Amino acid sequence: MNNESKAPEGQVADAVKMNWVDHWAPAWSRPYLRLSRADRPIGTWLLLLPCWWGVLLAALADPNGAKPLDLWIILACAMGAFLMRGAGCTWNDITDRHYDAEVERTRSRPIPSGQVNLRQAVLWMALQALISLSILLTLAPFAIFLGFLAILPVAVYPYAKRFTWWPQVFLGLAFNWGALLAWSAHHGSLSWAPIVLYIAGISWTLFYDTIYAHQDTEDDALIGVKSTARLFGENSPKWLNLFLTTTVILLGFAILLATQNASLPTTLIALIAPWAMGWHMMSLMKRLDISDPESCLSIFRAGRNTGLIVTLFLAVSLLV
Repeated sequence: MNNESKAPEGQVADAVKMNWVDHWAPAWSRPYLRLSRADRPIGTWLLLLPCWWGVLLAALADPNGAKPLDLWIILACAMGAFLMRGAGCTWNDITDRHYDAEVERTRSRPIPSGQVNLRQAVLWMALQALISLSILLTLAPFAIFLGFLAILPVAVYPYAKRFTWWPQVFLGLAFNWGALLAWSAHHGSLSWAPIVLYIAGISWTLFYDTIYAHQDTEDDALIGVKSTARLFGENSPKWLNLFLTTTVILLGFAILLATQNASLPTTLIALIAPWAMGWHMMSLMKRLDISDPESCLSIFRAGRNTGLIVTLFLAVSLLV
């Protein structure tokens, strides 16, 4: 076996091939970066993109358009998404350490594989959260309040799979909170547009995370972990199409609410976002095989492009 085909020591089973953590990060840092899922960046993207939607939609709703502050909000969201996703994943792995040891795909994670002990994981989580807090405190007061409130869904999510068949809803509540926070960082308050955007994001999360959960349905059934993938079973494609449609409709409604006072060309370009998003999600559905874990993982990772499509058209509409 040559060096290119040999997996680095400690690599997590579903890590991205040739990721920077396993190949270029200092050896001492790799277990901690793996704990933060830095070797699997899709989660950071899925947490970040609703934040960018929120600030772009806020600028569209503002009669004065984008502010210089929005550049900082965009950057702060990027740093915060990386750090808070890392802290959230660390918390998830702390609470799920016994379950992860029983699942083929997750037993190679740092805690069950022995790369990091419980005390080290807790300290690492605290460090990431404290750095995130320092970034949050640079934003508007109401955004800071929402940032503290976000701790609730983040804290509850790892336990949701133990008491409900809909843990993906709790993930959606946590992962799309940035849409509310970023809007309020621009405006200093909330309105119906970001709330509808938030609900659209939750529906989108139900779409992509149900697909993700289909990788583990057999192991989850054995250890008693609940998910929408197990709940829907062979009917998952019908539910996924429902989530797709709901996401597109709600995103379009949020854009209409935000662009009531915008020019017609601005509104029309912004409305391309949900249309293009829907087409992309439909193309993913055509490729999906819920019985094939590799297909599910590939489609899940393609969610980054789905979200970037929305970001692109919202950004372009601001330039009109």
